[in-house]
Amino acid sequence: MSSIDIRHIVFDIGKVLIHYDPNLPYSRLIPDEAERSWFFANVCTSDWNIEQDRGRSWEEAEAILIRNHPEREDHIRAFRRHWHEMVPHAYVETVAIMEGLIADGWDVTMLTNFASDTFREAQKLYPFLTLPRGVTVSGDVRLIKPDLAIYRTHAEAFDLDPGATLFIDDSAANVEGARAAGWHAVQFTGAERLKADLAAYGIQPSDAAPSLAAAAML
Repeated sequence: MSSIDIRHIVFDIGKVLIHYDPNLPYSRLIPDEAERSWFFANVCTSDWNIEQDRGRSWEEAEAILIRNHPEREDHIRAFRRHWHEMVPHAYVETVAIMEGLIADGWDVTMLTNFASDTFREAQKLYPFLTLPRGVTVSGDVRLIKPDLAIYRTHAEAFDLDPGATLFIDDSAANVEGARAAGWHAVQFTGAERLKADLAAYGIQPSDAAPSLAAAAML
């Protein structure tokens, strides 16, 4: 693969650059594990949350659930209220890889499924999210991965050649979506594996000290 001319590198964010786990605040709010599992399976589900990533407002999202589960209003509203607890730290080694690529002059952008408001909150928590050339946020464009349209939107917005673009995402479905859009893509499972995947494309990022902003969140 080292013969492939990669000129653009695109990072996902959640579970690639920063940790995300909604169980963190809810372990305190709903201590019983069985009840908590029921809540995430039936109330604040992944399908419900992804619609905020698609651009639905939290007000509308909360109203829908409260109408169906009025006895759970406090727990429903807690999802947005305690969102910052769900992103407790950065993946410092991955951030260092990204910063090394930027320092080496690579064209680095980000493509993420994220609600608009929580993404801006994440940028304040983790300033390294402002370092790449730009970002496509699903909540802003009202498209989500792995829809082909969001990859095309990102490529057009940042003038990327799909055949010269390498995408990094933890989700196998999102990786396949990128490949369907004509991009090269690798599934993120850890920093060491990512270094090997980059090397397979002939990309050797400079060793960068972990971002102070990232390290401070550990």
